[in-house]
Amino acid sequence: MANRVHSKAWTGNRLTSRLGLQYPIIQGPLGGLSSQRLTAAVSNYGGLGSFGAHGLKPNAIRNVIREMKGLTPKPFAMNLWVSMEDEGAYTTTEEAFHRGLSPLKRHIESVGGATPSYSPYESIRFEDQVQVLLDEGISAFSFIYGIPSEQILDEFRRKGVVLIGTATTVDEAIALEQAGVDVIAASGFEAGGHRGSFLQPSEDSLTGTMALVPQVADAVKLPVVAAGGIGDARGIMAAFALGAEGVQMGTAFLACEESGASKLHREALLSGQARQTALTHGFTGRLARGIKNRLLDILNQKDIEILPYPLQRALVRHISIPAEKAGKPELLPLWAGQSASLSHCANVRALLDTLVQEISDVGDVVQSWSIQRRQALAQEKEPEGRIGLRAKSESKRRFT
Repeated sequence: MANRVHSKAWTGNRLTSRLGLQYPIIQGPLGGLSSQRLTAAVSNYGGLGSFGAHGLKPNAIRNVIREMKGLTPKPFAMNLWVSMEDEGAYTTTEEAFHRGLSPLKRHIESVGGATPSYSPYESIRFEDQVQVLLDEGISAFSFIYGIPSEQILDEFRRKGVVLIGTATTVDEAIALEQAGVDVIAASGFEAGGHRGSFLQPSEDSLTGTMALVPQVADAVKLPVVAAGGIGDARGIMAAFALGAEGVQMGTAFLACEESGASKLHREALLSGQARQTALTHGFTGRLARGIKNRLLDILNQKDIEILPYPLQRALVRHISIPAEKAGKPELLPLWAGQSASLSHCANVRALLDTLVQEISDVGDVVQSWSIQRRQALAQEKEPEGRIGLRAKSESKRRFT
């Protein structure tokens, strides 16, 4: 194992202090590809492991939290989606279902899958999921696709839970700050998985990480976590220079053996196949990024009917499950960010050892510079009256 170097500036900032972390590295929630093993491994190392629970029923979430507490005494985050379904999920007809099924039907049959039949949508209530998090007691609650109600946020604050909101635009970051969250994850469009936009359509919220992070850092006073396209120590250093106090990495951890990704998925991430990614509504009904393969191309064809979220997600599972069993990665939804080809480590400890060792060489310098810049900017933004009073006070001290 590499020798861990402890540095004050990059490991002792507002983010690590607020969350009780040793390192300002957050593992992305990974949605349905989360695993208790991965989340615990990251938290036990000193980062913040996260578990994406939005697709789970309340009792399943309860079991996950209890298992997690048996695997790690360290802080970990549970992640939910504020918006659980798209308009039309309850009113989609059987005819629309079969139109959505049409481009997939023969491919489902080709991998030995059974042709699915229509059934009305049954929802999982966000409020019921939230209640489990409150009842079980967690360290951090992260969320995307909106802002929970003031009442819900107040309940988490009362229990001392750190609130991490996700922003894909500067306006969303400002709205999250005004709502009283503790940390903002600024998610650039390079990120794998879903675009968690909530003020404007996802298609109109495609700012890259390099442009988004510094604007968010300048617009809010909260600790900012950079997410999207960060695959190695170079990306982390860039995020620090842009004003972030931490990073959230998803795809890099997805490639690790501890993740919930299938062997075929992890092999794709560690191969040249991951060099080309694309955005699609076809995997779930909401805009998301994955490796460009045959399934993505099929679902991105013009005039293809895409069902509302989560109906499309449920439909695609009818091809992904048998395709995995048949060893056909070309017919799998392979979630990945644009940094996927940087994935090399297949083990959490090896990945984190490498990141910490490389960052420790220069992390202090970059973070110190970024902190000084932020402080200088804050002083420039002080009301003119206060600046004038401070200048008079300083002048008086000089000449008396």
